[in-house]
Order: sequence, then C-alpha cells, then structure tokens
Amino acid sequence: MSETTISASDIKKLRDQTGAGMMDCKKALTEANGDFEGAIEILRKKGQKLSVKRADRDAKEGVVYALVNDAATKGVVIRLSCETDFVAKNDDFVNLAKSFAEIALNEFADTKDELLNAKYENITIGEKVTEQVGVIGEKIELADYQKLEAPMVVSYIHMGYRAGVLVGTNKASDAFVDPARDVAMQVAAMKPIALDKDGVDPSVVEKEIEIGKEVARQEGKPEDLLERIAMGKLNKFYAENTLLNQSFVKDNSKTVAQYLKDQDAELTVTAFKHVKLG
Repeated sequence: MSETTISASDIKKLRDQTGAGMMDCKKALTEANGDFEGAIEILRKKGQKLSVKRADRDAKEGVVYALVNDAATKGVVIRLSCETDFVAKNDDFVNLAKSFAEIALNEFADTKDELLNAKYENITIGEKVTEQVGVIGEKIELADYQKLEAPMVVSYIHMGYRAGVLVGTNKASDAFVDPARDVAMQVAAMKPIALDKDGVDPSVVEKEIEIGKEVARQEGKPEDLLERIAMGKLNKFYAENTLLNQSFVKDNSKTVAQYLKDQDAELTVTAFKHVKLG
C-alpha cells in the first residue's frame, strides 16, 4: 500500500487514540501498510526504544493526583512524572494522570507494579506509559502510587498538581470533612514524616538522640546530662515532624491533635499519605 492511500481520517483516528503527532501517525500507518493495530504497535515500540535511551534522565516534573471514592472510605494518590514543566502542564498529560488515578481507585491495587498491570483500554497502564514516551519524547513514568482506607478519607491536591495528600480519620461525618481537609493541607505544607512518635523509624530516633548528645557535648554540657538533653531535643523533633504533635498551621496555640479534639473528643487521624514532585 502506498503512502498516498493512507487517509486523513485514519491518521486522525490514530492520533486521537495515541496522542502521537500527525506525521508520526502517518509514518506509522505507512510502515504498517495501513494496518491500524500494526501502526499502534510501531508507535509503542518507538516508546520502548526511547524509554531505554532516556532511562537515566531525571523526571522530576509531572502531575500528582489524589482521588477518593463516593463513599469517602477509600482514596488513592499517584504521581505521573515527566522531564519538563511544559509537558506537565499539558491538558492531555494531566488528563492521563487523572485517568490512571480513576483506574487506581477502581482497582485499589496493593502495589504500584499491580497497578501498572491494570487494564487501560485495550492495553495495560504500563504499556500506555511506554507508548507516551514515544509520543511525548520524554522520560515518562508512574513514579508513585499510594492508597488509604479508613472510616473517612479526604483528599487534597496542592496548587498545580505538585503534591497530593490523603488523610484518614477514625470517624466519619460531613462535619469532619473540612477539618480533615485542613489537616491534609497541613501535611502538604509541613511535610510530617510520621503520624506520631510511634510511627518514626527507630533508626531515625537513634540518629536524632546521637545528634542531640553530640551537639550538647560540643556546647560543653556535662556527660551525665547528655542523655536528658538529647531526649529534650528528641521531643522537639517529634513536635516538628510528626503530624499529630505539630503546631496547627491555622492556629499555632494548639497541636493538630488538639484541633481535631475541638471538633470531637474522639476524632483523630489514623493515617496519611503524601506524594509530591521531585
């Protein structure tokens, strides 16, 4: 089949399905002798080749998208990464991230690898990502996927899709949605490393204690006081880096835990997920 027999409608159809440029679609259809599925496969292989070439590139831009089900009991947050801000702001790229998040919420896969194997139209999400590498010409990857289930889950997406947060609470009520969203915004702003001190990795605690002792030692404090001083510094570390112990950003006179108790004596956060670019 000659190049002249490739119709404009076929080129448009291929472009609509893959997002590839008009000339790339025409070349793929020509190479495939007009076979539509064959042309898609050619574009996909192009993406695979580019994926290998660009594997060592930094993909620090992209879209973070968080989504919660209608019952507000389950939530997901994903990060679809790319190399440039120009691509990240493209509506097609944003919509692709949203569609992946919708599939993630529906499948509620346990791991990112499971999500990559989930169906996207007639292929998998992983194959769609590879295809888009060929279409866009940048390193594209589904870089992160987190999920959360709780009596109530609330999501927050930071400006420009640069971060997404899920917050789970132990009680569900319409009255708790705004307070929970306040806490989600707190997570995005203050970047806690754990829910409370029990959630901090023991290796981090040990490191902070050693740092506290060394600082006190260099300040000339007596050896028998180093442990006590280090524990004081550790408590300050907890107050700055664990969500429930942080000062509430909208009212520094109380902690996040106290703010929640102001809403309901038993209300607390059971877990949170924070995904950001970079």
